[in-house]
Amino acid sequence: MKEEMQAIEVKVVEIDGLVPVAAPRVAEERAPARDWRQWQGRVMKLDAKWWPLWAALGIVAIFLILTVGVVLGMIYLVFAILRAIGRSLFG
Repeated sequence: MKEEMQAIEVKVVEIDGLVPVAAPRVAEERAPARDWRQWQGRVMKLDAKWWPLWAALGIVAIFLILTVGVVLGMIYLVFAILRAIGRSLFG
């Protein structure tokens, strides 16, 4: 059997009696507040690099809408024919 190396994760609590100082998290504290006013014009405009995705999704949506329409039309047609047959036999 081959022996596999195991990674050991440790946390340094004390070195030679001294506690290590944690690095300050300056990047998080200095992060600028987001100015949401810059998004005002971008919300109404689609990014041009995504047009292939939107085109493919549009084609799929049109296909699904047309399919649902054809199925509903066929159901209506079957019921109309059955109703006409029922009226001719019983009416």
